[in-house]
Amino acid sequence: MVNEKAPPHDKRPLQPYTRIFMKAKIIGLLKEATTPLSGEKISQDLGVSRVSVHKHINGLRERGYSITAGSTGYTLEDEGDFLYPWEFGEREPLIHFYEEATSTMTIARDLAESGCPHMTTVVAQRQTKGRGRLNRVWDSQDGGLYFTVILRPSFPINQVYKVLFTASVSLAQVVRNLTGINATVKWPNDILVGEKKLNGMLSEMATQDEFVQYVNLGIGVNVNNNPSKAEPNAVSIRDLLGREFPRRKILTGFLDNMEERLENKGEDVIAQWKQYTSTIGRPVRIQTTREVLEGRAVDVNSQGSLIVELADGALEEVFHGDCFYQSGEAQES
Repeated sequence: MVNEKAPPHDKRPLQPYTRIFMKAKIIGLLKEATTPLSGEKISQDLGVSRVSVHKHINGLRERGYSITAGSTGYTLEDEGDFLYPWEFGEREPLIHFYEEATSTMTIARDLAESGCPHMTTVVAQRQTKGRGRLNRVWDSQDGGLYFTVILRPSFPINQVYKVLFTASVSLAQVVRNLTGINATVKWPNDILVGEKKLNGMLSEMATQDEFVQYVNLGIGVNVNNNPSKAEPNAVSIRDLLGREFPRRKILTGFLDNMEERLENKGEDVIAQWKQYTSTIGRPVRIQTTREVLEGRAVDVNSQGSLIVELADGALEEVFHGDCFYQSGEAQES
C-alpha cells in the first residue's frame, strides 16, 4: 500500500491497489528478465494493453526506477534502494509505505486499533515529526530507515519486556551479519557502534485483561543519512562503511529475524541480549522520572531490569529509564 505523502493526521484515501499491483508485476518481470523485455511481451503476460504498460513504466520512472527503452524492449538498469511494498515479496500486503509522514507511530496506532494483522509495518521515506523516547525529536531526513512494526505477541502483560529485548537483539544481529559492523545494544534498547548511536526505538502498547493487544515498535536506523548534524553522538552505516547500504536489506532482515524469535515466544532473549550488550560492566548514569542514579551496571535480571551497583555497594534494580555511559572502561562483571 503506497501513499506518496500523508496529509495532516495522516488521513488519506488509499491508492487503488490494482494500480500498485500492476507496477509490482512489471518490476517483477523486469527483474527476472536477462534480456530487454518488449512492451508486447509484458502486455501479453499481464493481460493489459501496451498503452497501459507504457503508462505504468512511466509511473515507475517517476518513482525513481531506472528503466531504459530500446529497440528490443525495456531494461531495468538499477533496482535501487526502494521501500515500496512490492519490494518485500510475501510481506507486500503488510507493508504501508509513505513518501512523507508526520510519524509512522501515528499511522500505526490507527492501523492497530482497526485490527490490522501481526507484523504490519508502516515505512516512511522521511518523517516531519519523528519521535524518540520521552517526546524527543528524531531527525528523519532522507536516507534513514524509519518504520513502525505492529506486533500482536501472545504474551501476558508481565512478559512484554521480551518484545523490546527481542527487537534490540534482532536488529543488532542483522546489522552485524549484513554489514560486518560491530553493533552492540545499550539498555534498554539503543543500538550503538562504539560510543555512537546507530538506532533509536520507541514503543506503545495496548492491553486487554491480562494480555497484550498489540505493541507498536517505532524504529529509526541511521543508514544512508547524516545524523551527526542533529545529534553529534550519532553515526550512520554509510559513515562506517564509506558507502551507501541498501535500507531494504536491513528492514527485511529485521522483520524476518524478529518474527522468528517471537514465534519462539522470546525464549532465552535476556541471555541472547547479554551477548550483544556493551552496558554490563560500564559506569552508568540512569535517569528515571523520579530520580538519577549513578553506579556500575552489573547485570540485567530475568525481567529485563538493569541492576546497578551504587558507590556504597548497594544494588539498585531499575525497571525503566534512560541510560548514559559515564567515563571509565567497562569491566567484567
